[in-house]
Amino acid sequence: MVVHIIEDDEAVADALTIALELLNHCAKTYFDGETFMAEADLASGHWVIVDLGLPGISGAEIVRKLKSLASPPRIIAISGKSRTKIARLVSEFEGLKVLRKPLSIDMLTAAMV
Repeated sequence: MVVHIIEDDEAVADALTIALELLNHCAKTYFDGETFMAEADLASGHWVIVDLGLPGISGAEIVRKLKSLASPPRIIAISGKSRTKIARLVSEFEGLKVLRKPLSIDMLTAAMV
């Protein structure tokens, strides 16, 4: 399974890539939303893990654009922000899976069901 990771923190992106590869997923990393939107080749069954606190195009804007697709990928939002701020950022996205940093392999596997 292909998992697109949009995360501006290189250490977090690297850790996610390693964890996903250990779970036999193909991870593709993008350090900003603009690169993801320009380069990602999304297909049915793909996952997108997006940091809500991205510079430039926000993670919430990426989620909005992905959810507007005819066949949207499965999406997990991640953030190190407070629960209150996260709730405000994702209030319009019913059913969006959100994980708080720091992340673990167990959190990822539970969210990717």
